[in-house]
Amino acid sequence: MFRSLGLSTTAEAVYRAMLAEPTWGVAELARSVEVSTRQVHDALDELIELALVRESGDIPGRLRPTNPEVGLAPLLARARASIARQQYEIEATQAAVEALAEAHSDNRQRDRLVRLPTLDAVRDRLEHLAALAGSECLSFIPGGPRKLDAIAVSRPFHRRALEHGITVRAVYQDSFRNDPETLAYARWFSEMGGEARTVPLIHFQLTVVDRRLALLPIDPADPRKGAVEIHSPGVTTAVCALFDQVWSSATPFGSAAPVDDNGLEPPERELLRLLGDGHTDESAARRLGLSVRTIQRMMSDLTDRLGAASRFQAGANAVRQHWL
Repeated sequence: MFRSLGLSTTAEAVYRAMLAEPTWGVAELARSVEVSTRQVHDALDELIELALVRESGDIPGRLRPTNPEVGLAPLLARARASIARQQYEIEATQAAVEALAEAHSDNRQRDRLVRLPTLDAVRDRLEHLAALAGSECLSFIPGGPRKLDAIAVSRPFHRRALEHGITVRAVYQDSFRNDPETLAYARWFSEMGGEARTVPLIHFQLTVVDRRLALLPIDPADPRKGAVEIHSPGVTTAVCALFDQVWSSATPFGSAAPVDDNGLEPPERELLRLLGDGHTDESAARRLGLSVRTIQRMMSDLTDRLGAASRFQAGANAVRQHWL
């Protein structure tokens, strides 16, 4: 019943038995649940991790179960938050599918969707669009292994647009602050008159011109595979709304990243979310554009601050303490 809360079947059975008979030891629990004593010990370790079992204050060495309303509430809150995130992603995906369906239908007119199959084709098209832009250009510049390709494509586009007096706004990942190449580019961009901000995580590269056409990568993980130029109002409205939302919460270039009431910086909050969604250190590092060593150092610090003995317990404590 509680598998959705991260509790194994054996651990749940042991927990229920302890609630019914708080004085039972390992042997009695094993007989009641019909498992080996080794399995009971593993289940107790799991229950301790989830703060569902703790040491008795009256009898040293004895474990006692936590009140279900107290112990299970944080796990339930975490499960609800995960479901809410999944629901949001499903709704966002549905909106993207509907927008792409509209773009696909309009593509019959041959002027609604254009495939740019190479990085050079994207660069050439961006230079042309910079000359045609009338008022505004918006960009997402991802970090990690994609940053150099993203910068190579964006520089001539940004330069020409800025030289023509166009308002240019770009959002980078926070990790650029520690990357010499991206930091140098962001400084050049700001000195040219561009407006730059940062967020912990950018999922894909994006360029929007005059809020009427958008360039999206064919493969967000590999800009070298080219892009798709979309003129569909449904798609451009959606990506502009996304950009505006990200921009409003981003940190202006040159300002310190904001710290929330729990003392968390944006990358720390995003790391907790990623690890809570099941990402490894390696995949979290790729998403955030940071080194694995930096991620491990951040997680070690967060675990200490949360008073946790493990990452799993850190996730549960983060939910319990309203860090997420």
